[in-house]
Amino acid sequence: MTTTDQPVTVTICTTCRAGQITAEDAPRPGQQLFDALSGHLPDGVQLRGAECLSACSRGCSMVLSGGPSRWTYVYGDLDTDAHLSDIVNGVSAYAQTSDGVVPWRERPVVFRKQSIARIPPQEPTE
Repeated sequence: MTTTDQPVTVTICTTCRAGQITAEDAPRPGQQLFDALSGHLPDGVQLRGAECLSACSRGCSMVLSGGPSRWTYVYGDLDTDAHLSDIVNGVSAYAQTSDGVVPWRERPVVFRKQSIARIPPQEPTE
């Protein structure tokens, strides 16, 4: 459950090959991460796929966002087998914030070490 009325969204690059050479019809690592997260995220968190996040050298990649008053994060080098529970825990912690800032020591290591970008909140319009 999120702490604000702003929805939290996890966006996964589903076309990501994570540097692997795969057959065209083989499941891509990005799609595998998307599938693994389906049904495992907290209530109120939306999961969506994107064809490309332009983080190809850092795949698998994801974006964690939560409306105009929260910070947005881009993470890379994600591995479904190694990081799934940490991603779910990190998303849960993020969803409990009003500003998107989880204290450093409370973030899963994968969120501390594999951040590609941190994007400030948008200014609220009045």
